[in-house]
Amino acid sequence: MYSQPKSIWNKNFIIAFIGYFFLFMTVSLFFLFPLFLKRFGASESQIGLIMGINSLVVIFVRPLFGRLIDIHGRKKISLLGIIILILIFPFFLFVKDAGWLPLLLRALTGIGWGISMTATMTLCSDLAPAERLAHSMGIIGIGGLTSQALGPFIGEEIIREFGFNALFITCIIFVLASFLCIYLIPEPLNFFSNQNKSSGKNPMKIIEINKIIFIIICALPLVHGAVRGTIVYFISLFIKSLNLQRVGPFFVAFSIAAVLTRLGIGGISDRYGRKRVIFPAVIIISLNLLLITQINNLYMIILTGLIGGFGQGLLFPALSTYIIDFLGHENKGLAISLYLTLFDIGIGIGSPLFGKISDTYGFKIMYIIASILLFLVASVFTLKAPEPKKH
Repeated sequence: MYSQPKSIWNKNFIIAFIGYFFLFMTVSLFFLFPLFLKRFGASESQIGLIMGINSLVVIFVRPLFGRLIDIHGRKKISLLGIIILILIFPFFLFVKDAGWLPLLLRALTGIGWGISMTATMTLCSDLAPAERLAHSMGIIGIGGLTSQALGPFIGEEIIREFGFNALFITCIIFVLASFLCIYLIPEPLNFFSNQNKSSGKNPMKIIEINKIIFIIICALPLVHGAVRGTIVYFISLFIKSLNLQRVGPFFVAFSIAAVLTRLGIGGISDRYGRKRVIFPAVIIISLNLLLITQINNLYMIILTGLIGGFGQGLLFPALSTYIIDFLGHENKGLAISLYLTLFDIGIGIGSPLFGKISDTYGFKIMYIIASILLFLVASVFTLKAPEPKKH
């Protein structure tokens, strides 16, 4: 068992973080899978179905295994998810068309990723000091940000030099490295697991008692995910519609600002309270959405990227940790899975919804509506959601 550390950057946290990074790298390398499917003449709808079924499965798997993480331990469930991926990835070497096999494999990898990502993130946070939970969550998120930037870049070079089979072999190597990292660290000391097993208490009773409050709390990550989708999926189209061809600087600036914010002041809510950080962070993001409508040159592209990354770097650690505090740290796995699921559903629902708005009224109106919606939901959250007790 593992006693509470005094520093975030302890040996076990670093090893677990590297394991999480390797795991996320396999996700990022699969961003290039549509290029592989195109070789077989796959239509856009086929590619969308094969890529999308993964996210759909993840959304269903996370809440179920989020509770099992709290009962059976983070390390065991993390290794279970990673083993599923180890068993599935070699079969991608046998894909010869865009038919049922890649569809099935993507669905099965959704199970592995849904289990392993949530459990590994929970595991990493347990290996950091409890009083610095938000800061540790922010740092863990950096693993995802950096892998999303590096994965496609490395993947393109691998495909160019050695082909797609080498890409799948690289995924196998990364997931084996992730397994090794998680296997080497001890199971964190979890004061609640035995209680959860023996008491049979339903952690969702808090939801039954406070249904309206719970809906208000869930609405914020849901809407934040929808608004984030307007940036991820539409900013490049918007910038090109202005005859400004360079979109890359926005994402580079966004990622740099998000990473530096999480490293520097990502744990500010540990000191001053979650709600005191959440609302200002939402204000920054909402105002930046309005500023995006005023983009007319490269400098504005970089500025909006920096501001957006700064707001995101503040909001993610504070809001995810708020939900952990609200549900109780004995239900941390469930809380993290709930937050990630709501965020993903928000992206999934918000992208076509805001896409329809942009088709009808244009990108600028879309960003204005997104800004107002996020601000209104955050205002209700600030007024009605309770300040959770510190654990």
